[in-house]
Amino acid sequence: MRVAVAMSGGVDSSVAASLLREQGHEVIGLTATLAPPGTTSAAEARGEQRCCAIDDVADARRVADVLAIPHYVLNLREQFGREVLTPFIADYLTGRTPSPCVRCNQLIKWGALLARALALGAEALATGHYARRELLPHGGARLARGRDRAKDQSYFLSLLSAHQIERTVFPLGELTKGEVRELAQGFALPVAAKPESQEVCFVPSTGHGAFVSSRPEAAGRIRPGALVDTRGKILGRHHGIHAFTIGQRKGLGISLGQPAYVVDIRADAAEVVVGSKDDLCALGFTANGLVWNGSPIPEEGIHVSVQVRYRAAPVPALLTRFGADACVVRFVAPQRAIAPGQLAAFYEAEAVLGGAWIESRLSR
Repeated sequence: MRVAVAMSGGVDSSVAASLLREQGHEVIGLTATLAPPGTTSAAEARGEQRCCAIDDVADARRVADVLAIPHYVLNLREQFGREVLTPFIADYLTGRTPSPCVRCNQLIKWGALLARALALGAEALATGHYARRELLPHGGARLARGRDRAKDQSYFLSLLSAHQIERTVFPLGELTKGEVRELAQGFALPVAAKPESQEVCFVPSTGHGAFVSSRPEAAGRIRPGALVDTRGKILGRHHGIHAFTIGQRKGLGISLGQPAYVVDIRADAAEVVVGSKDDLCALGFTANGLVWNGSPIPEEGIHVSVQVRYRAAPVPALLTRFGADACVVRFVAPQRAIAPGQLAAFYEAEAVLGGAWIESRLSR
């Protein structure tokens, strides 16, 4: 079939395109330019590779030339700014911890890129993600974890709809990273030795706090405030809540004689609450923007495994739905560092049931 591959210029998407071409598919390469020009990410400052950098367009074109496939470049900076960058800044200014890569996947890669792929007559969009698509016995498809659990990226894709999953193929889903590197060398790809991408593509080496401060959207919205303990005692001062995230330990500028963490951010009062590791514990959370691809959720709820950060282990919980796209999740055992603005992904064994945005923590 005709397949459009989202080619980032990295090893993974390049091998995905190579495998599809080797299998006899008609392959089209699509590369998007996203991040604002002139930004240097923390990864680039260390001499590492970042996602969607300017040089990646040239690398993707070189791979397309080697594979002798058509290659199209899409300038999606305006849409990326509107749907990913602006919400990223707004989240930090309101005390939330954003997940820009998740929004980029949901709205840009499986939004604009998928639409362009279908407009070019492709039957599916392929990416280099380490995830799998499982075909269901009675039709349709669902997302599942990649076989390489160390590289599994299904967490970042848990907000994809059933329609988007059905229109997607993951050529690397059954492979390990080591096997992909070997394939890249076997295909003689010019990016075979390219390092992995790291960091958020638009955050500079000075960090997210300085980046948010520099943006015109933040003008007049940043105000200093107090660092307080869980009883409200003032421990110090800060220059803006946008520089803090739930669970943060470093850079607090205070010494309590014991490990201290950011346990809450009160945007209205411009307060950053500092406490112990135990103060980070939550019994669950509320979430909105629920995308659900599993069986209908009964009124009494459904038992799931929930993953609240990319590298976090999934834990058992009870999910209860309310309203059109909201839910309450209660853990079997308390969990630490539940941050509003982050993604929660829901699993049943290896299968992805869906995902939602964490709104608030439950303390009782």
